Amino acid sequence: MREIGQPRIVIIGGGTGLPVLLRGLKQYPVDITAIVTVADDGGSSGRLRDDLHIPPPGDIRNVLAALSDVEPLVEEMFQHRFKAGNELSGHSLGNLILAAMTSITGNFVHAIQEMSKVLNVRGKVLPAANQSVVLHAEMEDGTIVSGESKIPYSGKKIKKVFLTPRVIRPLPETLQAIRQADLIIIGPGSLYTSILPNLLVPKLGEAVCHSHAKKVYICNLMTQAGETHGYTASDHVRAILDHMACSFIDTILVNNEEVPADIQLRYNQELADPVQYDLPRLYELGLEVVHADIAIQENGALRHDPKKVANILYNLLVTETKKHFEA
Repeated sequence: MREIGQPRIVIIGGGTGLPVLLRGLKQYPVDITAIVTVADDGGSSGRLRDDLHIPPPGDIRNVLAALSDVEPLVEEMFQHRFKAGNELSGHSLGNLILAAMTSITGNFVHAIQEMSKVLNVRGKVLPAANQSVVLHAEMEDGTIVSGESKIPYSGKKIKKVFLTPRVIRPLPETLQAIRQADLIIIGPGSLYTSILPNLLVPKLGEAVCHSHAKKVYICNLMTQAGETHGYTASDHVRAILDHMACSFIDTILVNNEEVPADIQLRYNQELADPVQYDLPRLYELGLEVVHADIAIQENGALRHDPKKVANILYNLLVTETKKHFEA
């Protein structure tokens, strides 16, 4: 139940970045709606998608776990991934439960709603569409690569991405959440395979364009081989805007701290580098630039600091709310 006066935040994304952010934001007095991509076709999600003809549950599962308020052991069980060399190998229990609940309720969205009750989720989790979609990438040489999991491994530079089937319907609840939002957050996440698949859903991207909410893009900390190799912060923004019918991003949040040498060396082996924030080009795009030390090391990897990022976003929200009251 939404508390009176509680500001509404909509977060759009997928992959590993979105759950990290949500773990920080759920500590604040805000009404959260997470809109999650359904373009994943790899791993456990891809197998269940193909075998059972349901939307891929993996990204949804991670978001539900991030927003859950249950005993740690229950969350650990939900996220448990089987490793035995049999048909269960590679599947996470949460994916299987979501698949079973979809079969029971006959509807993927209803399955998410029921699991949200079981996990005592703080907020609302919605798929970008109540159906599987296929992500395609047109490369600069004109070739087409189909499948979210295949695109980063094509060895070619991406020109644009697009979705099939031709008719994809967003949920009415998703459009309503965007219309009512006080703050819309894009990212963090893989640019072409986690963020854009949401914005390219017909009517969903349009709703974001027409929303009066402040729109913040959280830039990735590192470039990603096969997607954003050599991209600066402004290149990330430009790629999003080139796929959209409007220039909708108001603010970009970037990391301004030097990445430790040992971490850089590890990422160099993956052909990834720290994303450089090129202030002049960001200002040319008309963006407010918020730069801060927002990165932490976790198991040898670089992640957005959920506490710091959530605090920055909440302060932006409070400032924006004050402006509306004073206007």
